[in-house]
Amino acid sequence: MPRAKRSRPRKATLAHDRRAQDLPLNSEVASVEIDDPLALEPGEKIVALRSIRNDPLARLHSHRHIDDAQYRAGRAFQDDWEKAERGPRAVDPTREYVDGGRAREPITERQRRAVLRLNTIERELGADGFVLVHEVLVLGLTMEQVGLRRGLRGQRWKDYFARRFQECLDRLALIYGFAIARGGAQRASLR
Repeated sequence: MPRAKRSRPRKATLAHDRRAQDLPLNSEVASVEIDDPLALEPGEKIVALRSIRNDPLARLHSHRHIDDAQYRAGRAFQDDWEKAERGPRAVDPTREYVDGGRAREPITERQRRAVLRLNTIERELGADGFVLVHEVLVLGLTMEQVGLRRGLRGQRWKDYFARRFQECLDRLALIYGFAIARGGAQRASLR
């Protein structure tokens, strides 16, 4: 008489592991811990993957080249730039006039505050520092591309721009209130 087969215990799968297993060919991702949107208890965390392919700030943060305060300051700068950029557009005289076109959007209070913060940041960082932060955070350039735009090549220039960018992020963290000044003299934050 044949024996009955024993069923093997199945592998227990983790229900909370919602990371993608099949990634696109050219993907560059880093794991990050975030609040669980499907959690029953507040404050539960899950590990997710975020793309760092076209995000130099996330790449620097995931490789531990910048700390959390610098990362948050960079994101605040990007947020202010997006708010300020959404303002009124110039009239294009080459386009044909159309009756019933959209009326211009008025400048909101959020846009005005964002522009004022950006003006303060430009004064604090200086013209070169502000352009460097803009090129990296808004345009998404690498340090090598920043150097090439200025006609400067080589590893020493890439290292210089990387150090200067970190100094600018430190300054942004102080301005936005994500860090405290070391020497006891504290600047007023913008937030």
